[in-house]
Amino acid sequence: MIRARIIGCGAFLPDNIVTNDDLAKKVDTSDEWIRERTGIRQRHIARDGETTSDLAVAAGRAALADAGIDAGELDMVICATTTPDESFPATATIVQARLGMSRGAAFDVQAVCSGFIYGLALADSLIRTGAARTILLIGAETMSRLLDWTDRSTCVLFGDGAGAVVLQAHEGTGGNADQGVLNAKLFSDGRLHDMLYTDGGVSKTQTAGKLKMQGKEVFKHAVTNIAAAIQASLDDAGLTVDQIAWFVPHQANQRILDGTARKLNIDPSRVVSTVALHGNTSAASVPLALCTAVRDGRIKRGDLVLLEAMGGGFTWGAALIRW
Repeated sequence: MIRARIIGCGAFLPDNIVTNDDLAKKVDTSDEWIRERTGIRQRHIARDGETTSDLAVAAGRAALADAGIDAGELDMVICATTTPDESFPATATIVQARLGMSRGAAFDVQAVCSGFIYGLALADSLIRTGAARTILLIGAETMSRLLDWTDRSTCVLFGDGAGAVVLQAHEGTGGNADQGVLNAKLFSDGRLHDMLYTDGGVSKTQTAGKLKMQGKEVFKHAVTNIAAAIQASLDDAGLTVDQIAWFVPHQANQRILDGTARKLNIDPSRVVSTVALHGNTSAASVPLALCTAVRDGRIKRGDLVLLEAMGGGFTWGAALIRW
């Protein structure tokens, strides 16, 4: 059978770093308060004029270089983002043009922090069915554009960045020994809208709005839902937690990472955590963490890796890959 194998990854973070101490000069907070509640030490914030597509293009180019291919070999570009450059066209089409890709298709996926997992599931399906052979999947966000910088409960959590992977058709046997995406499990529950959303939108207010969040409720649902998604992925593959080499979670909050690990008895040393360095970058956080662990040698070819995320909507999901 045909599998979607990741053949390259890339990442990009804006060079403007904002530390907890920097934020403490603007809002009633402190480095200790933020670290204790979130694990975050700093975040990267896009400069004026620096757009989501700028970040996406940089990450995409890095992923293509890592894969050893050029944009002309791509069949599709999928960009997971909740902070597009414009209401339309899709940010992916802007990326397509700037990469010099003149064939195939490009479009966005919007599932907030779960966007990369949703995009991975979609790319996997397109490759499995033969609709595409090579796909560039990018998670890119400028979440700073949605923040109320006077609200210390939200502005300390988020940052900007982009991560990307190149997926390509690869022939496998259909078993868990295959390289590539083994399964992806997606979920949502629109009844939980009011726990994490923006108070604006094109149709509703003609503005982007600002991010609103009920932190305690988000935490409770995140641990429960993410753990369930991980278990669904493991059950589908007939595997146990102990057989997974690395868990790469959405980097929302260190407490959520720790709580999920405890719930499933996952050894914390096998959980990739980068949240301290860039905060919650929404759809970009999973590929950023994945790329970090690949670059530093933790994730090696043949490793079983489980990715997971949860975001506004609520949306959530998990994907199992063999690197």
